[in-house]
Amino acid sequence: MTPPPPADDPVVSVVRGWCTASGLDWESPEPATFVVVLPGERKQRTATSVTVGNHHVTVQAFVARHPDEAHDRVHQWLLERNLRMYGIAWAIDHLGDIYLTGRMSREACTAAELDRVMGAVLENADSGFNTILELGFATAIRKEWAWRLSRGEPTGNLAAFEHLRPDA
Repeated sequence: MTPPPPADDPVVSVVRGWCTASGLDWESPEPATFVVVLPGERKQRTATSVTVGNHHVTVQAFVARHPDEAHDRVHQWLLERNLRMYGIAWAIDHLGDIYLTGRMSREACTAAELDRVMGAVLENADSGFNTILELGFATAIRKEWAWRLSRGEPTGNLAAFEHLRPDA
């Protein structure tokens, strides 16, 4: 296995410079790996890894765990969205967890291109999050509504799913 590029690699420097200039929370657990936290509205935080390899740069963001139900509907929704996305695509891992992932050549990795791709990650993770939850976790959301209402617990973070409220 080829070792990853060193910390002084020009593409690693581009990614580090983008992270610094972005004003976002980020860390670099390894010299060629960066984890950037993208703040959203529906999905409040999307941790996104950017890994510089010897031949390409990968971007990967966890969006949601394996849906509890309606897997086929969730997967169809994801695949339909792939047709119109820039630089990234929806994917599932061997556990069925949902990710956004992309890959670009080292030559294509500029601050401007990172900005476009990370913007696509944020836009798609944030805009798709509630749909994924509604399709794949509707029963759990209904149960959460019932539990919170029965105990007088706050329901503010369920507002997007008011139509799933048991008494609605």
